[in-house]
This record gives sequence, structure tokens and C-alpha cells, in this order.
Amino acid sequence: GGHADARYNLGRAEYHNGKVERAIKHWVIGANLGEDSSLEAIKRFFKGGLASKEVYASALRAHQAA
Repeated sequence: GGHADARYNLGRAEYHNGKVERAIKHWVIGANLGEDSSLEAIKRFFKGGLASKEVYASALRAHQAA
């Protein structure tokens, strides 16, 4: 769990430290909690080839359900 905004910020920090996979994990948790910026980050990474279609689709479904 964790606060959704904090998950987005943790993801940004991990990304800036070169830890893409860890960043995506934080953003998935944030998106699952309904946090829009986390979902947008995953979307950007998916479009850029850094996140899989499955990860984006799963996050999108969870975000919509939150």
C-alpha cells in the first residue's frame, strides 16, 4: 500500500537514480490506488518501450476500478 502521491514521487526518484523497474513498481501501486500521475508515467514508459503492454493494461484496469 502506501499513499498514492508518495508512490508517484518514489517512482520518480527511482527513475532518476536509474532504477526503471523499481520506478514502474511504485507507479503500478500508485495507479492501483487511483493516482493519475502514476498511470500517466506508466503510459509514457509503455509508449517508449520501457513498460510492457501487460503492465500498462493491468495498471489501467486497476486505476479505473479504484
